This record gives sequence, structure tokens and C-alpha cells, in this order.
Amino acid sequence: MKETTNNTITDRYSSFQGSAVFRDIFLYNSLSKTDIQALVSRNTDSDNSIGQRVEAIISEVKARGDEALFEFSERFDGVRPLRLFLDKTELEETAAAIGEEQKAAIGIAYQNIRKFHESQLKIKEEKVETMAGVSCWREARPVEKVGLYIPGGSAVLPSTFLMLGIPAKIAGCKEIIVCSPPQKDGKINCYIAYTALLLGIDRVYLCGGAQAIAAMAYGTETITKVDKIFGPGNQYVTKAKTIIQSTTQTAIDMPAGPSEVLVIADETSNPVFAAADLLAQAEHGPDSQAILVTTSERLLSETIAELQKQLALLPRKAIAAKAIQNSYAVLTDDLGKAIAFSNVYAPEHLILATDKWQELIEKVINAGSVFLGNLTPESAGDYASGTNHTLPTSAYARSYSGVSVDSFVKKITFQYLTAEGVENIGTTVETLAELEGLEAHRNAMSVRKNNKMKPL
Repeated sequence: MKETTNNTITDRYSSFQGSAVFRDIFLYNSLSKTDIQALVSRNTDSDNSIGQRVEAIISEVKARGDEALFEFSERFDGVRPLRLFLDKTELEETAAAIGEEQKAAIGIAYQNIRKFHESQLKIKEEKVETMAGVSCWREARPVEKVGLYIPGGSAVLPSTFLMLGIPAKIAGCKEIIVCSPPQKDGKINCYIAYTALLLGIDRVYLCGGAQAIAAMAYGTETITKVDKIFGPGNQYVTKAKTIIQSTTQTAIDMPAGPSEVLVIADETSNPVFAAADLLAQAEHGPDSQAILVTTSERLLSETIAELQKQLALLPRKAIAAKAIQNSYAVLTDDLGKAIAFSNVYAPEHLILATDKWQELIEKVINAGSVFLGNLTPESAGDYASGTNHTLPTSAYARSYSGVSVDSFVKKITFQYLTAEGVENIGTTVETLAELEGLEAHRNAMSVRKNNKMKPL
């Protein structure tokens, strides 16, 4: 058997060689831990070429502000807009082109997403008396200025606008800056415009890519500097977010790069559904990944046939084909090993396409969002079920959660001591301060202990 391109994984399942779909098909039992780590690696910038280009873009925006944004729009988007934003009147004019059916669909999605996210908001938690006279609690405060990046390019995503704008509004963020790349006419899609008005946002900035992230991180003559940036994007956007988080006081939601899905399937799965789910992610972009992990050789064979059949019918088949060809399948002995592989991969989207999904839920350790059973497509979560589709990619699901209302607030802790509390906790604080050699810390408690206070 010939080696894969990384020269690390040498065993592949040869029965399906020659298929025009997956790059490789692997036998899980033939993979070492090192092999698996190599296999799950993705979207790496090994030679730092993307990083260098992004750093140059950030430097230009930081130095030249709006003028750099105009130039980058002309270079990367093929249009130089007359100005860097659309105001409410222009948004209303653009949104007028939306059809009633599309308007209704956006409205239903809005209601479901809002309903799910409103349940997450807890302004004030219950007070906890850790000992008599010592009370502690947390209260939420919104991040004051947030930046929302709405991807454009080959697919304009009003759904992402809903996923970011709704929790930002629920959290009570005072200023919401929205950036989205201009289209060839120098404006934005009518669906983005309509969504902005639905959210009560009356200005959208015509700016995309790494330059939009830089503009929101540093501020320009037109775009306000924000405290935290949200939104998915390509590798350039993701790299820009990573750089500004380490070089500015602007935070980010998470590293959210090219989309990915991992489908776990067995003999109870439907190959038509499995192929459709894989292609749903593949059509996002050529750098997306769609991974099939299955216990069934029959399911694998039939899914490959379905991929070829369905791929031929897609309007974005050229894009989807590249993504699928950069993806792979893994054949395992059982669902336990399938879940084990998934937890190492840590997918953005995990589909448990099996009738046995209830047995697997507690075994899922690393995933952005999980879709249960054969009747739950990932696209439901992408658009309208209510959950958020802005999720960690590139294995960051090991340490990050998806966007929620919590992403738009800070949790501030409060504590209150009564005279009884000082008496009860004072000696403990003094002792710990002394053993750390911090006399002023000890004294701050001692002066209160020695003060003859009236009980409150």
C-alpha cells in the first residue's frame, strides 16, 4: 500500500481505492496514536505564509486606517465602495428586494434562535454564604463594544448574522459593530440588510477578511474599536483573530475557521442522509473537511456511491468536490472506537447518524455541536433549530465552547463580609498572608479584626 502525503500513515483500506471521492480510507485498527494525531491535524500554516500576509494587512490597517480598507476591498473583493458603510436608509432600500417566503424563513429562525438564547441569560446568580457572615455571588455585565464579522464571498450568510446579533442584543451590548465584505455592486446582500433591520442594527460596514478584523481591533476613522470580536471566517480571518488577541486588548470569541463535520454511522444509518450531511459542509469551501467514521463496510460503499450521485447535482459541486477530495473515511470495529476517534478529532459539528445515539451522548467529550439520530441534519442547527452555529473548529472544541449569550457578557464576582464574617474568616486570611510573606495583606484583615465594630 502506498503512503499518504504526510508519509506518516501507511495503511489504508484499499478496497475502495480509485474512488473519485475521499482522499483516503483508513482502517482504525491499523492506525497508531501518532498516525491518528497526524490524521486529525488540519488548517495548519506550517510555513507561516498566511500569518505573514495577515500581519502585513494588520499593519497597513493600523497605519493607514480607512484608506487601507478601501484598497484591500478593491484588491480582494473586486470593488471599491463609495464609502465604508451602509446606513439605515440604504439598508431599507436594499432589504426591499427580499421575497415574502425568505422574509418568513428568516423570521422563524429569528424566533427559534432568540427563544433558545434567552434561556441562557442569568443577570444575577444566587448568593452563597461560604461561612457565617461571608457572602459571595456573581453578576453578569455585557461586553460594551462588540464586533460581528459576517462572512461574504461565494456564500453570504444572514444566518451567521442572526447567530451573533441575537445573543449580543439579549446580553445588552451597548455598541454593535458589524462588518461584512461588499459585493460587486459595492453593497451587501438583501438578506443581510433585512437581518440587520430585524435585529435593530442600522449600520453595516463594507469590510471583509483580515482587514475587517484589524479595523475592529484597532479602530479607524470610520470603524469604532471594539472590546471583543465574533464570527467565523477563512484561514486569514482566523489567523487575524488569533494575532490581534495576542497583540491588543481586544478579545475574540474563539478560533473559528473553515467549516467541518464528522459523521458517525453504522448499519442503522441511511447512506443518502450521510452523503447529504457530508456535502452540506463540503460546499462551504474547498478547505472544509467532511469526515465519515463508520462501523459498516456496506454503509461506507453506499455512501461513496451517494456522494458521487449527489455531488453531480450541486450548483457548488466544484467547491464541494475539492473539500471531499481533501477529506477521508475511517472504518472501525464498533461505535466505541468511532467515538474515540471523534473525541481526538474534536469536530465543529458531530452527527451521530445511528439509532443507538442515546448510548453515545455521554461518551462525547469534544465537539462543538452534536446532531442526534438519522433525522437531525446539521443544517437544522445551521439555520433554525435555535442552537448557535458559530463553533470552534480545527480541534479547538477540546477547549472552547460555541457562541452563546455567555460569550457576550463578563461575570463579575462580589463578596460582602459582616462583622461576624470578619471574626470567622479573619484568622484564616491572616495566617495565609503570613505564610506567603505578604504583611500588607495580613494587616488589611487585622485592622478590621481589631476594630470594635457594631454587628450589622
